[in-house]
Amino acid sequence: MYSKDEVRDLKKRFWDGLSTYAEQYSELKGRKHKFMLHNTRLKGVTMKFDATRSGAFVILEIDHRSEERQEKLCAHFEEYRQYLDDEFEGNLIWDKNYTKDCGKRVVRIYCMREGLDIHRQEQWNDFYEYLVANMIKMERGFTQIKAMWDMWEGE
Repeated sequence: MYSKDEVRDLKKRFWDGLSTYAEQYSELKGRKHKFMLHNTRLKGVTMKFDATRSGAFVILEIDHRSEERQEKLCAHFEEYRQYLDDEFEGNLIWDKNYTKDCGKRVVRIYCMREGLDIHRQEQWNDFYEYLVANMIKMERGFTQIKAMWDMWEGE
């Protein structure tokens, strides 16, 4: 059992290790920030990593404060779903009614790998490989969908 401080330190080492691991990917070299995450330039859309005791997750979340705008974004992503499905060979989970811990309903599009435990440091390379490879795919699919959104919004 870990104390709160030990868990905090473990997670910090994990995320620092992910950053170091990501530097080996040519797609990420020369970028100011390794991943888009909150800097998607599409308000209400973020990308996230999650590493837990039950697995690794790469998440695209639609969480706009305007329910109407959130529904428009969701419909747009559904319309151009093929871009993400092509990247992930259809292995994405589309949850239009995901409820966050705070009780807010959001749309989550994600992939996951079960059976990994962030507390097991010998599994960290498996986490890193999964997270980085799939975030690169998520960003590629998102970029294509965002380009279609930008064209649609510009009309």
